[in-house]
Amino acid sequence: METVTLRDGTPLPALGQGTWHVGDDTGARAREIDTLRRGIELGMTLIDTAEMYGRGRSERLVGEAVRDCRERVFLVDKVLPANASRRGTREACERSLAALGTDRIDLYLLHWPGPHPVSETVAAFEELVAEGLIARWGVSNVDADELAQYPATPLVNQVLYNPSRRGPEFDLLPAQRRAGVATMAYSPIEQGRLLRDPALSEVAARHDASPAQVLLAWAIRDGDVIAIPKASRPEHVEANVAAAGLRLSADDLARIDAAFPPPTTKAPLELL
Repeated sequence: METVTLRDGTPLPALGQGTWHVGDDTGARAREIDTLRRGIELGMTLIDTAEMYGRGRSERLVGEAVRDCRERVFLVDKVLPANASRRGTREACERSLAALGTDRIDLYLLHWPGPHPVSETVAAFEELVAEGLIARWGVSNVDADELAQYPATPLVNQVLYNPSRRGPEFDLLPAQRRAGVATMAYSPIEQGRLLRDPALSEVAARHDASPAQVLLAWAIRDGDVIAIPKASRPEHVEANVAAAGLRLSADDLARIDAAFPPPTTKAPLELL
């Protein structure tokens, strides 16, 4: 598995595991736990969740999945903007720790900008780091102009990024590279909506791969982006892992650029 090194020196797998909607179907619980565990076995040791996902159902499922291998796993969690006051952030963190069944969160993110001053949220994050409840903090869905207003530089910014959502390439990704803020790409396959695209299918055929694997290889192509696809079955996560070894050629990238042109002007950051 390729790795991306955070500004604090922490190496992380370039492909992690997302859990949006994981835990919503009680009938799929055992399979979803098996899938997460299979991903961990294959090196996808970063698992991303949030208090919003299923109102804690995702956190509880993740906690069960990692119970016997917690020290191998890098847990990412998120506080809802409405809860991100100085006191509310602590209370949300404590709820998430209880749901996960762990004593620390490895990376705690503000889910998106909200009503509370970022100075309050950052102060709460720093207190939680000092007490060992979280190891580090970052943000999600924060655009370049908002990022510049933070009183301290986040370690990570998790954003929507795939060939159909290339807006961050214009100014946000360059700004983050200059500041040492790692990019985490969520919905790298656009929730499946890109899987029948002709250009991606053409590139996939060249490599005897799937369009989903091409999308994951594209997301991590520069070596400084972490993608967090969701998998629903063990064989799905195995296919995702294989994408880490897929190298797209200049011709492949040109074909994708022709179908999904890079941005030429600033656009508002997109969210899902």
